[in-house]
Amino acid sequence: MTTENLAAPQKFQPPNASKIPSRLKIASQDFWNNLKELAELIFSSPTAVIGLFIVLLWVAVALFAPLISAHTPLEQDYKNINKPPTALHVLGTDNLGRDVWARVAFGARTILSLGPLSVFVAFLVGLILGLPAGYYGGWIDETVMRALDALMAFPTILLYMIIISALGPSSFNVVIAIAIGGAPGIARLVRALTMDIRTREYVAAAKLRGDPDFMIMLREILPNCRGPLIVDFLLRIGYAAFYIGTLGFLGLGLPPPTPDWGGMVQEGHSHMTTNIWPVLSATMAIVTLVIGLNMFADGLREESMRYQ
Repeated sequence: MTTENLAAPQKFQPPNASKIPSRLKIASQDFWNNLKELAELIFSSPTAVIGLFIVLLWVAVALFAPLISAHTPLEQDYKNINKPPTALHVLGTDNLGRDVWARVAFGARTILSLGPLSVFVAFLVGLILGLPAGYYGGWIDETVMRALDALMAFPTILLYMIIISALGPSSFNVVIAIAIGGAPGIARLVRALTMDIRTREYVAAAKLRGDPDFMIMLREILPNCRGPLIVDFLLRIGYAAFYIGTLGFLGLGLPPPTPDWGGMVQEGHSHMTTNIWPVLSATMAIVTLVIGLNMFADGLREESMRYQ
């Protein structure tokens, strides 16, 4: 080999780009794999399947409320006040002549929007407080936990009543109240999970790589907490639905005439001697939704613990 051949620059041959999977493709594969595992987990539990069916039934009612209701929830028929079920009003009418089925169907929208939203806000607050407390420990942990203990000293419904009485009844204030009441319990759960996971080898490896603490908490710790957190999220949606109904019954929920299951019970309980249908319909709606959410969450928890 001559000196000229040795000195000649070698032409760079790029690797075949088709053989390098893109990050987007990998993320898509991971998403569908996780979705498949979740579906297998759900359908392996009869309890979870029944709960999911009940929840999806109410979701369908909320989505298609205008199509499955012959009346609007605010429409008043003064010729048919406190009437039992008829062909025109399948669940009867209330004390203002409003169609009970329409108010139940549109009330499902209220519950299924405010419930998950309030729990989502509570989870954001709980994660922001619980992750650093469990990861760092020490004075950060003590400060956060003592502040949360002060909030948890109040009975839940009393705390909600205090917040809404101070702010006034509205959809926004109901979300804020439930988020404040639920955040301490979520933060304590996240803290406990973080304190366990931070001792794992992959967390130590991330520290050796020089990853920032924020990225370690976000990429290494939080994904490994998702199982218990998903179950807790579903359970808390059921609790939120129950508390929204309770606040509506106490007159601290959504302002009238917004269709609200708790408000329907509050408005109809004084007329139960002549017309039980508004109270019965709203009560059964709350009960079935909460039972469905609890069954779904319990079924997932039982199946997930079986594989641990």
